[in-house]
Amino acid sequence: LEDPTLERHFQGHKGPVSCVDFSPNHKQLASASADKSLMIWRLAPKGRSLRFVGHQDALTGVQFSPAGNLVATSSKDRTVRLWTPHMNGKSTVLKAHLAAVRSVAFSYDGHKLVTASDDKSVKVWSVHRQCFDFSLSQHTNWVRCARFSPDGRLIASCGDDRSVRLWDTFNRRCINCFTDYGGSTTFVEFNPSGTCIASAGEDSSLKIWDLRTNKLIQHYQVHSTGISSFSFHPSNNYMISSSTDGTVKVLDLLEGRLIYTLHGHKGAVMTVSFSRSGELFASGGTDRQVLLWRTNFDRRSYQDVLQQHTRRSTPDPPPHILDIHPRGPHLHEPRPTVNRPRSSSGKRTLTDRAGKQREEEEESAKTRPVEVLSGHSSSLDSILQHIVQQLDVLTQTVSVLEERLTVTEDKLKECLVHQGQIIRDVQASGEGRRTGSEGTDSSS
Repeated sequence: LEDPTLERHFQGHKGPVSCVDFSPNHKQLASASADKSLMIWRLAPKGRSLRFVGHQDALTGVQFSPAGNLVATSSKDRTVRLWTPHMNGKSTVLKAHLAAVRSVAFSYDGHKLVTASDDKSVKVWSVHRQCFDFSLSQHTNWVRCARFSPDGRLIASCGDDRSVRLWDTFNRRCINCFTDYGGSTTFVEFNPSGTCIASAGEDSSLKIWDLRTNKLIQHYQVHSTGISSFSFHPSNNYMISSSTDGTVKVLDLLEGRLIYTLHGHKGAVMTVSFSRSGELFASGGTDRQVLLWRTNFDRRSYQDVLQQHTRRSTPDPPPHILDIHPRGPHLHEPRPTVNRPRSSSGKRTLTDRAGKQREEEEESAKTRPVEVLSGHSSSLDSILQHIVQQLDVLTQTVSVLEERLTVTEDKLKECLVHQGQIIRDVQASGEGRRTGSEGTDSSS
């Protein structure tokens, strides 16, 4: 069997599926839709589904609480609801936003909620008191997504102002801002260990930032159109992403490589999410379906995964090396030669031979993943074309910088000329006052 494997289809929504989330006990799957309804799917064989209605407009987000006793939903009707996922379908309405609410998420202890809205604000709510707590407002456009860090001390948010902001929940202020984006940022999330944040957007790029160094450590360009959402595997080793190009991508974060492309939806894929254990993940799209996938790639050796990947009937094109920022020396850089000492007889010692053998094994281990992943010889033309595209981007960036420098110089010159004119006017007025006082003295 191929890995991942499509296990089940869930059909019941009458509109595009915007968000999915697994319950902590892995027995239920929640999905939110543009049809204004929340559905809870029981994952047991022949399990029944529950539909919850109450929102007055399309749902944009859904998430189970860490204890699994509540489900939070956000909607374009400017409200957030807290549901009890049982037959009675009771809910509590939370109101404070002035425009559509785009996302909702629990803190990892379940005591707080964070929401993002088109009113350009990020709001934090108390789950126990079921009321608004405080607001974070420095975004200059619609806010698309907001998430708590695992320890609850930070909040990451992103939006149509092309920025990702990092907030201190204690001081309630923005402590960092990443603006290296070519379009709106649609989704942001902390990795399970809380050391990194990932963000994606309409420019089809997915970026991972190390919060300890504030540096971009990985950059993926594997989708052909905008990315709608992504999800970290609990092990921190893998990530899945969804896109309006109709595919779900599986990325290996340790090797920095795309390993699978999944085609299951007919149309744009709007959401993906791993289960808490990582054995399952779900996806939803504009085809009104929720697909349930099972995977065991994290329990197998990486070489087995790559070898199976090359045997797929429709292998994916290999990602370009330059699409991903390397974390170490480039694989094709020549290794430095080392002059090893020889024994008195002129022959290498056993230690030298063992060291040479170990060095050859390391070199082989480094280059093998690239060869196995590709499945066919890399095309020099495509690499050169990609390099040309990157040079075009650099050229455009340099031209923009030159234009900004020119504008800055012109403004500086205007300021200097204006300042000189002010100085001359002040001097002239001083001389005029001095001349007038002398004339008064002489007349007296």
